[in-house]
Amino acid sequence: MSITAEEKARLIKEFATKEGDTGSSDVQIAILTSRISTLTEHFKSHKKDNHSRRGLLKMVALRRKLLDYVKKHDEPRYKSLLERLNIRR
Repeated sequence: MSITAEEKARLIKEFATKEGDTGSSDVQIAILTSRISTLTEHFKSHKKDNHSRRGLLKMVALRRKLLDYVKKHDEPRYKSLLERLNIRR
């Protein structure tokens, strides 16, 4: 249910704001989005997995907070993030 190391490295490389950046808001949002989509696929075949569903809701809330932070500090970056990650808002 987690993402692979290769997928995580690809996301870090794609969304990093500078060399060696692994913790910026952009990278965190991209990783959370990947994990959320993986869990969403998991729930299509495991409808009664309520323990993982709680984790999914926590991840969605964390991503929402990070997106609000980015929107508050840099509106154009926020809009480009939504577009690049295909997140509807």
